[in-house]
This record gives sequence, C-alpha cells and structure tokens, in this order.
Amino acid sequence: MSDRTYDISGIELTDDTYTVVQSLVRNKYRAEDSAGNVVLRGKQKMLKLKEQFPFVDADGTEVFSVKAAGMLDVAGNYVLTDSRTGEDLVILDNDYSILQDTWTIRDADTEAALARIDSRGAMATVARNVLPFGHWIPHRYEITDANGAHVGTIAGKFSLADTYEITIDDAGGVPKEAVVAAAMVIDAIQGN
Repeated sequence: MSDRTYDISGIELTDDTYTVVQSLVRNKYRAEDSAGNVVLRGKQKMLKLKEQFPFVDADGTEVFSVKAAGMLDVAGNYVLTDSRTGEDLVILDNDYSILQDTWTIRDADTEAALARIDSRGAMATVARNVLPFGHWIPHRYEITDANGAHVGTIAGKFSLADTYEITIDDAGGVPKEAVVAAAMVIDAIQGN
C-alpha cells in the first residue's frame, strides 16, 4: 500500500459516528455528525447514462463526486473524485451477489484494496432481494481494512426514510469520506 493520503479538499470528517438519511422524494441524502450538524449532502443525478453523485458540504459547495465507470452500471466501479483538484482518489468497487453485498474501496491509481464493506447475514440479504417487501429490512454492513481487521459498521434503522448509522471504531488508513459516500451510493444503486 502507498503512503498516499485520501484527503478531500474542502471537507474534513473527524467524527467517529455519522447518520445518513435519505430524502423521501428521491435519491437525495444528508450526512450528519454526532452533534446533528449536516456535514455532507449527496444526490443521484437522474436520467444519466452513467450514474453520478455530486456531494456538497454544509454550505452547498461541491467537494467531491462519485461517477460510475460504465453506463447503467448496477454492479461495477464508481470513482470518487475531488471536485477542487480533479484528482481521482478512490474506487468503490461493487461485487454484487444475491447472498452478500460486497463493496471494496480501492486506491484509484494502484487499485490496491483499502477497505471492504460487507453485508452481514446472508438470510437478510436474500430476503431483501427476493421478498416483495424485502427492501424494508434494514441493511447491516461491516467495514474492514485491507487486512480484514474491523474498522466499523453501517447499520440501517427501520424508518420511513432510509437511515444509516455509520460507526468508525478505528479508521487507520481507511478514508472516512469514502465510507460515508459509499453508504449513500450503496443505498441509491441498489434501489433501496
């Protein structure tokens, strides 16, 4: 792994817990820190051949974007780009299966794995995918670093709007911005 940093110009996520809430109307999200302050907003651009998600800070200034590498991509790569520098920082790589949702956060240059986000519980994942109202079953993911060590969790809450609690116990070299963005992108891509 390189000594590269994954800092995004214009935003610094320093908390260990975040709440991500989806708007009731469309794939719009907000991330709040532990004090309830909005630190990030993201939305899925509609009617695009390539999935696009611009992310803005609390003041509405774009800080980064996530864009699908391919057209109409449900299981594929999404590149996180710093909006101020234009630098591609990480890739969110989706390896979708009916039994488990797995996302790998990779270095954009070397494609080395930095972290994994895995759904927990094959039965819950199958139920979410095949039952008529399965989408009401909250997601639960474990975040691990490149060596498989526990980093944190993304836990869905049962609510009218999709709500996720992100807890980062030990980030180490895992970029928090990519984890928070991944929680929003996972929800939007999988049509939850």
